[in-house]
Amino acid sequence: MGIHYKANRNDVTGSVGLLISILVRYPEVATINFDPENQLLRFTFMFSKVLDDNELSNLKAKLMDSIEVYNFLEGKETSLISLSGQYCDNLTIIEIQRDVETLDQEEIALIVELFRQCLNNSLVTEENVQCIEEDLIAQEEMIGHMLESMKGSSQDKYLFAFREEGRVLVFDK
Repeated sequence: MGIHYKANRNDVTGSVGLLISILVRYPEVATINFDPENQLLRFTFMFSKVLDDNELSNLKAKLMDSIEVYNFLEGKETSLISLSGQYCDNLTIIEIQRDVETLDQEEIALIVELFRQCLNNSLVTEENVQCIEEDLIAQEEMIGHMLESMKGSSQDKYLFAFREEGRVLVFDK
């Protein structure tokens, strides 16, 4: 997957790098948004089928319980965990909102793994070149460092990142 960012070198912030790194490391994440005003990350996952109300409720309950247990075990209290689902033609789109202050890389990995396990056959995933274990660990460490550097910082750009034809694109609003 290629990474292209066309801007002045000084405009590349930690938040842009974080969004790019998450999309490169986790091909299951369809889009990711950064809301600087509320210090939120919004992760979007897409499924190639319409989940019925029962499936959607069970998935939401499992995700919320897993995130809450993870944060309890880590001794953290979260400011915001929000899940919402919507339908578009034959797709189900699920958005997870998380506050940047209490989010960490391990929780992102947990969320992605839960989606893989629960709905792997219908999870829309970008084709990804197989990486060796050391590369994956390095990417995860980089995501962790970027998340830490964003905590408490004052970013002012609302960012939206997604994949298109094997490239990661980041836009500000």
